[in-house]
Amino acid sequence: MSNRLAAATSPYLLQHAENPIDWYPWSPEAFAEAARRDVPILLSIGYAACHWCHVMAHESFSDADTAAQVNAGFVAIKVDREERPDIDAVYMAATQAMTGQGGWPMTCFLTPVGEPFHCGTYYPPTPRHGMPAFRQLLDAVMTAWTQDGERVRTAAGEIAGRLADGAAASLPAAAVDMHVLDRAAGTLGAGFDSRYGGFGGAPKFPPSMALEFLLRHHERTGSPDALRHASVTAERMARGGMYDQLAGGFARYSVDERWVVPHFEKMLYDNALLLRAYAHLARISGAALPRRVAQDTAAFLLRDLRTPEGGFASALDADTDGVEGLTYAWTPRQLREVLGDDDGAWAATLLSVTAEGTFEHGSSTLQLLADPDDAARWERVRADLLAARARRPQPACDDKVVSSWNGMAILALAEAGAGLGQPEWVAAAERAAELVLDLHVVDGRLRRSSRGGAVGAAAAVLEDHACLADALLALHQATGQARWLTAATGLLDLALERFATGDGMFFDTADDAEALLHRPREITDNASPCGSSALVNALVTASVLVADGGRYRDAAEAAMRGAGTLMEKHPRFAGHWLTAAEAAVRGPLQVAVTGADDPARATLLAHARHVAAGGTVVVAGEPDAPGVPLLADRPLVAGAAAAYVCRGFVCDRPVTTVEELTASLVLRP
Repeated sequence: MSNRLAAATSPYLLQHAENPIDWYPWSPEAFAEAARRDVPILLSIGYAACHWCHVMAHESFSDADTAAQVNAGFVAIKVDREERPDIDAVYMAATQAMTGQGGWPMTCFLTPVGEPFHCGTYYPPTPRHGMPAFRQLLDAVMTAWTQDGERVRTAAGEIAGRLADGAAASLPAAAVDMHVLDRAAGTLGAGFDSRYGGFGGAPKFPPSMALEFLLRHHERTGSPDALRHASVTAERMARGGMYDQLAGGFARYSVDERWVVPHFEKMLYDNALLLRAYAHLARISGAALPRRVAQDTAAFLLRDLRTPEGGFASALDADTDGVEGLTYAWTPRQLREVLGDDDGAWAATLLSVTAEGTFEHGSSTLQLLADPDDAARWERVRADLLAARARRPQPACDDKVVSSWNGMAILALAEAGAGLGQPEWVAAAERAAELVLDLHVVDGRLRRSSRGGAVGAAAAVLEDHACLADALLALHQATGQARWLTAATGLLDLALERFATGDGMFFDTADDAEALLHRPREITDNASPCGSSALVNALVTASVLVADGGRYRDAAEAAMRGAGTLMEKHPRFAGHWLTAAEAAVRGPLQVAVTGADDPARATLLAHARHVAAGGTVVVAGEPDAPGVPLLADRPLVAGAAAAYVCRGFVCDRPVTTVEELTASLVLRP
């Protein structure tokens, strides 16, 4: 049978379109049907690349008997958390409040008005590890609903009220200055794993935003610890099994402390954030490894995640044919079959592929714990293994284009492309930005996602506006084109108008968005930046790019005060906030390079991009170029190209040589 999901644009919903369960998408019709039948709602939330979502779909949602039970007693709603992060946030808060943990698949039971009364995550088809079978849970919920429905409704209403109160709560405001940033770096350092890198124990997620903060902190203060913590973590991640040693790109996280065994899904946002961090480290250190990882990660984005329309797909699946890691893991015998005995044995040693294995069924993930002793041999072996891997079954691709995640990719490609001299990365970023602005903006308002050139109905949330605006500001700097600055400030102005809380912070949904149980407001950075920290980064950058930037600076500082306690006390969950704060404490630093489009200007510009600290705003063009306020009143010097370096509202004298520019870019405490 085909249910109501067949017309969805979400790949995750389409995965369930042939289930025997009569799924509804999130819609007024679903709630109206639950009210008409006076039955509870089964809300299932997941995403296309989620391993355990696939498992539960196979075990339960594809089972005819389970489906009959669901269809008889519930109205079933399926939601893609990536398409509707607002719904996910509301019910994740409920799940965490009820169970003390969260995750996907998320399984919630609601009243017909959407109030939750029982929440959990994955449920097996038979009782296991203290968990009831899914069908047992369905029985228990239906018994409670039919025999004690009034108490269930009352309890659900009380839960909804407490969740709304919790969403409205805020931390004490605290000023953010260099001392707060010093203490945040110290707190991160106290949790640093000196042996394997990273912060805390297993499972280990890539701390991309914390790395960017530490690199900026080192550049401002000269802290050797900040640079060491960032460098060691970056190297350990890049040498382990979480990084794809053959094709580039990072998996979602490592299940162990040594970065050996990944959860194999590859997310766009992880790779965008890590590309930015590795490119930044490459500029600071000049080392070969971070530059190689940045290049290979960019290549992965452009080769494996770019859609035919020019945007970037959301993810590659964790599973292949229902088996996690099937595409990526190797045995010594498989290496010999592809490479022959000599190269196979050499590759097994180089890549830590053992008879015992580091993964499942005696297979191993590929690690590159040391650089190969024969670079040419490695490139040949790598190419042969990659070609053999391409003949294996491949993981599915979630090819929807999400505004915020594309914003992260655009920013990373524009910034890294400019800083490392890769113009093709900048060109790809421009193409993706054009797609999002042309397709995702409908009647003047941004939408969340599209697929195959068809835009979805879901409204954009704060992170979409913020990440896209930040990306367009990076494109403006990389290209000098005023159109990107205009588009960015339009998004920022709308965010300030539609998402503000009134106390200096921001909601995740607009004031005219669909009303949910409560209006979500997240301030912690998790796998990706929260909308508020992303917005503050963009506001800080924009504040020195436009003529009336003071209002952007005021809004950024108010929000940073609201998150000041979080930054100081819990820096692992405030990496993107701290990144913005580092730039704000510095000014941020501004470099305006003026002159004709000639080799002299190009030399100064390339040097500024390579040497300037992270968060520095760098723009080039002819003096008084229209639409580019940072170039106003920046004349040539004796008819030659010149660079103006400013900190806040104070500018150094213009310089005309790279030596003078280097001296001017030395950051002062």
